[in-house]
Amino acid sequence: MKKLGESFIIAFSMYSKIPMPRCDWREDNMSYAMCFWPLVGAVIGALWYIWGIVRMHVDMTQSFFAAILLLIPFLITGGIHLDGLLDTADAMSSWQTKERRLEILKDSHAGAFAVITCAVYFVLYFGICSQLNLTTIGVLAPGFLLSRALSAYAIVTFPKARKDGSVATFARGASTRKVQITMIFYILLAAVLMVLAKPVFGIAALSGAALVFAYYHHLAMKYFGGTTGDIAGWFLSVCELVMALVVAAVWIITGGMGA
Repeated sequence: MKKLGESFIIAFSMYSKIPMPRCDWREDNMSYAMCFWPLVGAVIGALWYIWGIVRMHVDMTQSFFAAILLLIPFLITGGIHLDGLLDTADAMSSWQTKERRLEILKDSHAGAFAVITCAVYFVLYFGICSQLNLTTIGVLAPGFLLSRALSAYAIVTFPKARKDGSVATFARGASTRKVQITMIFYILLAAVLMVLAKPVFGIAALSGAALVFAYYHHLAMKYFGGTTGDIAGWFLSVCELVMALVVAAVWIITGGMGA
């Protein structure tokens, strides 16, 4: 139980800004850390839903509601995954060799394409959040669990582009088979929750997530020779954006009839 508790602390310390007790990182207590990572997403999803309920009872503008909804994931995570999105945008825009792209991922400086990507990402995400309501939030809330479960599954399953870095470190310390089984459970749980919330919207969101996951594998293998922490951050950021975009689009197209 102590090992599991320490693995929980490591997962939340690494992937969230939620205060956690101090814990030494050792190979034995890192073996299950990734099993708890999707729970960070569960916290974000719960906060999204709570904020949706608040919107129902408090008089506020839709833009203010959307702004807070947009910021919740980044306040909880500290933007760790957004950093991967921007680094990957710079690397992909360079049109260089695999080796050079990997070097760009490690560069701490933000290039022009990273800045452009960041601006586009937040403007689009804000617009999407402006279209959401409690019904669609109820579908998307489990999506934060799903995106992390898919990302963790990929981290322990996909080839690694580098032998150093956070992904390689966690993958080496992880009990691969147990992490894969746990992630499959999370994926199925999130999928069931999303479909039960509203079948039409849930299926649409899951389809969006599946397409992004397939492209993630293609991008990582073709352009980098494997996955890295930055590319995993790219996937998570894009996956959550696309799920929300698809759900908002279905709501607009159907006039909410799927609800």
